[in-house]
Amino acid sequence: MLVLGRSHVEALLDVDSLIDALAPAMADLSAGRASVPDRVAALVPERDGFLAAMPGFLPSAWVLMTKLVSLFPHNDGARLPTHQALIVAFDPDTGEPAALLDGTAITAARTGACSALSVRLLARADATVLAVLGTGVQARSHARAICRVRAVRQIRVAGRDPAKAAALAEELSAVVEAEVQAVSNYAEALDGADIAAATTHAVEPVIRRSWLTPGVHITSVGYNPVGREIDDATVAEALVCVESRQAALAPPPTGSNDLLMPIRDGLITADHVHAELGELIGGSKPGRTAPDQITLYKSVGVAVQDAAATALIVAAAREQSIGQEITLR
Repeated sequence: MLVLGRSHVEALLDVDSLIDALAPAMADLSAGRASVPDRVAALVPERDGFLAAMPGFLPSAWVLMTKLVSLFPHNDGARLPTHQALIVAFDPDTGEPAALLDGTAITAARTGACSALSVRLLARADATVLAVLGTGVQARSHARAICRVRAVRQIRVAGRDPAKAAALAEELSAVVEAEVQAVSNYAEALDGADIAAATTHAVEPVIRRSWLTPGVHITSVGYNPVGREIDDATVAEALVCVESRQAALAPPPTGSNDLLMPIRDGLITADHVHAELGELIGGSKPGRTAPDQITLYKSVGVAVQDAAATALIVAAAREQSIGQEITLR
């Protein structure tokens, strides 16, 4: 079995290739070709944490895998990430364990890459100003990935801790061509932004309709079991897209409070979810229809994203003879 650590994964994973690979993966999911059971989780209430299992078979990449991912929101995010994961790939022909990979880097990369895919599909072609809400791993991943699909000229970073926002702005300035600046609050970051990437653990919404510019595309990946990132007015007005209706509308820990809460309160129905990304890719549902339309991609994470990334990494590792081979027998 091939073993790949985090440094291997980060060196082997190409963001552009991943964004491209996620398109057929999402199409497989929406067409029912992929096998992706509902996520299950063991809860650790004393730490507000959980350990989730996410198995999946992705036929377009011919990969069978499962991810074990923990979410412990009280970790400091630097020394100990809030999300930590392992991925095991199996031979789809025999069921034999084939590879063990660090999943923490994959989770960060594939989440940002799929948000970038949503930007490619839904954001205005002339979008140039990006608001990044949050200062953690996903904020970094989103800023870098979104700059791969739009000619972003300015990035505004906002978070709860001004020092962390300033540090992230400085860090991003070294790796993207856009002008990057830290701003004092979420409203300032969103004022005039064409794309907004919400990557927080917020209890109260960090995206509010009154702060938004017409035509903005929003990506939201944050999860809090008792909170949400997007306010009711934004959800109600936006063209809402998801990875999977089944996953996004499922009970916790799978579904999204950003959608479940306004459905519970009678503000929208489940039919308000316009499309899955795979339906946009396959052409069965239209995307943006007007330049001033607000579009929202709400992500909860699905196993086909991890499977697409795993297939790319394992193939590259074997081609370049990277990693360690171990025998389990």
